[in-house]
Order: sequence, then C-alpha cells, then structure tokens
Amino acid sequence: MKGPEAPTRAARPARRLWLALLATVLVLAVLAASWFLLPVRTVTVTGNRHLSAEQVQALAGLTPPFALTARPGGWLYYGAWRARGLRQSPWVASAQIVRRFPGSVEVNVQERVPAAQWQKPDGTLVAIAWDGKVLPGAPLGGPLLVGWGPDRLPVARRLAQAFGRYNVQSVRYTPSGFTVQTAAGTAWSGNLGSLLKYSGSVKMFAGKHINIYPWGVSVQQ
Repeated sequence: MKGPEAPTRAARPARRLWLALLATVLVLAVLAASWFLLPVRTVTVTGNRHLSAEQVQALAGLTPPFALTARPGGWLYYGAWRARGLRQSPWVASAQIVRRFPGSVEVNVQERVPAAQWQKPDGTLVAIAWDGKVLPGAPLGGPLLVGWGPDRLPVARRLAQAFGRYNVQSVRYTPSGFTVQTAAGTAWSGNLGSLLKYSGSVKMFAGKHINIYPWGVSVQQ
C-alpha cells in the first residue's frame, strides 16, 4: 500500500499550485473586465461658479469622452488619487466626489470667493480669499490690505473681517501697528487685542481718527 500513496502525496502540492494560479488568473480577468465593462460614462459637476464644468472635470481627472478606452479608465478604479488636481487648485476650498453604479461620477465643489485685495511687496495687486489664498484671474475688489515690514497679512485679514460691519475700506500694517480705514472713520492701534476690543469706537466717533491703546481711546480730528 505504501507504493501507490507516495505519488498521490507528491501530487497534492502541485494541485494546490495549479489551483492558486487558476484563482489568480480568474481574479485578473475579473479586474480587467471591470475596467472595460464599467467605464465612467457620465460626470455631473455642481457647486462651481468661477470654474467651468470642463475645468472641474479636468482637475478631477475626468476629461471626456468617457468611452470604453477613455483615459479615466474603469469606474470601479476611480478614486481620490485621480482627483488630486482639485486639492491643488486655489479656487477649490473643498470637494465631494460620489460614484454611482454603474458608471456615473458626481463632483460637488465649494469654491473660494474673492474677499479682499492684497498689495504684494512688489506692488502687485491680487485678489485673495479670507483664508489668504491668492485667486488667479479673480476681479479685484473688497478692502485693500497693504503694508511693509514683517508679514502681518493674516492679522490684516482678521481685522478686515472684524471691521466688515463698518464697511472697511483698507487695512494698513507696519511694524508699529495697524490702521483700519472704514466708511465711518479711521482707527489705529499697535495692539491687536485692543483694536478688536474697541472696534465699536469707530462708529461712536464717526468721521474721526482714533488711536486705540490698551488703556483707552484717543480721538483726533
């Protein structure tokens, strides 16, 4: 009985190997079929205002046409790595991508909007969003943020927002402090906390120039 059993035992590893190879081939075949049988056929873009639908599709790696051999490939394989262009665009604050079986992709974007104009150290004026992102191609508008010395743009943006209810026109910064020009008047302070705390003084002393200190307010004609 020992003679016939030896070849049978030796054949078992080979059978397992063939089964493993067959399973691998089947898996690869299924993946390849899904690439061609489940292409991206339709793309819907929502939420865009400045960017065109075509620009959003290009940033998301979904440039048409969506045929079987289309560049985006299979719907099953579309993911965030193809949409990395959306993260790199200064106009896109956030994006949500939803795949719907069997071949649709929905892209919803939230765009940044121009909020102020910043005069760069070289004198160039650019439009920026409140988070400081420069928005190429955006029309200039909103309060002017300008200054010299150490970079104080983040604080200037904060002040422009805080004084927004007084129709802020400009925020100028120097190493010594900040000057906020509004439709109601002008305020200067070397201390951010004091300027925010007494911001209402601009309306109280309409048409005046006020200097704000930690201990009080000085009014000038």
